[in-house]
Order: sequence, then structure tokens, then C-alpha cells
Amino acid sequence: MPFTIVRNDITKMAVDAIVNPTDAAFSGSGGVDEAVHSAAGIGLRKACEGVKSCGVGECKITRGYDLPCKYIIHTVGPKWKDGTAGEEILLKACYLTAIKAAIKKRCNTVAVPLISSGSFGYPKEKALTAATDAIKSALEEKDISVYLVVYDKQSYGISKALLGDIQSFINDRQLSEYSAQRSVKLFYRSAPKAKDTKPCGFAPLEDLEGRIKHIDESFSQMLLRKIDEKGMTDAQCYKKANIDRKLFSKIRSDVHYRPSKPTAIAFAIALELDLDQTKELLLKAGYALSHSNTFDIIIEYFIGKGIYNVFDINEALFAFDQNLLGA
Repeated sequence: MPFTIVRNDITKMAVDAIVNPTDAAFSGSGGVDEAVHSAAGIGLRKACEGVKSCGVGECKITRGYDLPCKYIIHTVGPKWKDGTAGEEILLKACYLTAIKAAIKKRCNTVAVPLISSGSFGYPKEKALTAATDAIKSALEEKDISVYLVVYDKQSYGISKALLGDIQSFINDRQLSEYSAQRSVKLFYRSAPKAKDTKPCGFAPLEDLEGRIKHIDESFSQMLLRKIDEKGMTDAQCYKKANIDRKLFSKIRSDVHYRPSKPTAIAFAIALELDLDQTKELLLKAGYALSHSNTFDIIIEYFIGKGIYNVFDINEALFAFDQNLLGA
């Protein structure tokens, strides 16, 4: 997946490069910076002694030393003062310059933390928005897999108002599903027993063959048709869906390819399909949406609100411990 959120220790990420938020002196003190220096070993500390100071929004690269990554990209984030646009620009620059540096080193995977959200005081919700906006912008230009690594839920910042609204929506849908299931059970308990009937016979072979010949279009065929109808290019669609180019090529080349449910929904989001159209596309892959499934209800929530940003949806899915959209 080009961009995903994971809960992990960034020093344990087996990627080509990790991004280390540091200060201008590369001191290795506090938060992620201290953890990276501790895990990387004495080699990193010696290397940092010879590095000249780094400006806010800029970055420097060292080897990974004792870490499982090849490179460490050190960047200096802005300290939160009054939330001006300039601070946000500098924070986004940290991600953009770091990812560009990773691409220049021919890295295919890079892990980044929520920069400036610790001792530098940047509000986590605003830091998350800046991070996703910057990463999304970087991925529009180059194919590279980026992992936004958060250590725990306390270090993750999504709007409490949004969380509350989604939770209320989930509760309402689950309650309606429970009521519907209870009504069905009560109906069957009270309904009179049907008389015995003769079992239905099999359809004639020639009728079965005729039906097989008229099987409707596959998921792949419908997806490609929808892309054309929306006037999108293939690249625009799979990038908007947060889908890897190689996976999209498989779907395009294999008319019978059956994607995972999150992948199928990611394409529905990229195409900005309404709820009925989304259900139709999902059906082609053998899936359905259910009010007994938290993941499905969250998807319904965003489609109903007309919000088709896969990154915003993934933030909410992550907050509720659900699978993310994409490959």
C-alpha cells in the first residue's frame, strides 16, 4: 500500500529508511530522537557529531547503523507557537524533503513518525492533518510506500468530535440491525409451519449453460468501465484509491481477479460512487455491506457524508482498529 498508518516502534521498522525528528544540534535527546539514537548505537552518535546544524524543514541523511533500516533521515520540525500558516508549511516541508531524500537514495519504503507532536508541542490533530496532506502530495509525484508510525493511541490525533459522530452513527446502525434481526426471529417463531413440498429439481443442462454464457461483467470489467465513465486515467484512480500500481496492473490484466474487500471499497471511494453504486461494485467481487460490521458502517458514514478522501477515511478506520483501505 502506498500510504498506511501502523502502530509500531519506528526503530523496529524493517524499511529502507526511517525519518527521525530531531533538533538543530542533532542531540538525540527526548522522544523518538532519543529512541533512534539509543537503538542505532554509538555509530550514529559519532556520525551526528560531524553533521552541521540543520534548518527547520530541512533534512540530513546518515546510515542506519544498528537499526533494521538502511538510512536514517534526520529532520528538524517546527515548535508550536501560535499555529500560523508558516508553521504548518515548515511541518509539511519536513515530510516532503524527507521523502524526496528517500527517493533520491532509491528507497522503496520509508517510515515516518508524527513530527513535532511531542516535546515541540504541535497539537496531534493538526500534526496528523499536516502529515497526511504532505505525504499525499509526495505520493502524487512518485511511487513509494510510506508508513506513518504511531507508538500508541495517545500519540495519535484525530478529532474527538469526528470520533464521537462516527461512534454515534455506528451505535445507531448496529441498533437498527439488532432490531431487524429480532423482528425476523419473532416472525419465524410465530409463523405457521409450511406443508411439506416436493424438492425442486435441477435446472436442465442446456438452461444452465445458457445462464453461464450470460454472466454479468466481472469486478475488473466494471471497474475499468467506471474509470472511463468518470473521465479518469488509470493512474489517477489507483493513486486516489491508495492502491499499488502493480496490484492495479494485475486487476486490469486478469478479468477474473478477485480483490480483497478493502481494495474493492478503496476503488469505490476513488470513483466517488454513491452507496448503491458501491454495493453494486462490491457485489462483483463477492462482498456486501452489513450494519453488523463496524468497518462497513464507517464506510457508509463517509459515503453518506460525501467524503471521498481515502486518507481521511483511513484515519478513522485506524482509530477504530479496523483494516485500512487500499492494497
